Amino acid sequence: MAAIHITDIEAAINHWRARAPASAGAALAPEISALGEVYARMVFRHQDEADEHSLPAAARAAWLAWYDTTPDTPCIAICSTSQGDDWCKGCGRSFDEVQFWPAMGPAEKRAVWRRITLEHTAWRFNRYAERAAEGAGGTAPP
Repeated sequence: MAAIHITDIEAAINHWRARAPASAGAALAPEISALGEVYARMVFRHQDEADEHSLPAAARAAWLAWYDTTPDTPCIAICSTSQGDDWCKGCGRSFDEVQFWPAMGPAEKRAVWRRITLEHTAWRFNRYAERAAEGAGGTAPP
């Protein structure tokens, strides 16, 4: 099961809030409503993750539209797996994650992003953070 973490749902909601802010007395944008419903259910059920295939179509479309605005890969072009390491010192992914990245779906990729961000040990988060920021359009790593 590919799962979407609640923090990704929050990020997608905030993305849509920035793109389509509600004015006084106006209804929320449809994307915010769809994602907000998923978020509320997750909170009510004390769930950290939702199966990506169980999301309502509107929420899945809104999440995927947000996902398309995020960097695809954590790679910073310093790949130690090509030198025989099991884990890349540059991005923090395993050899298999690097090799199979193109075949992974959005939820699988975001799960890897979440893990490497929480671990915070890859060079993209310390030694070469500025390089990672350049690859993300000048913003801080996600």
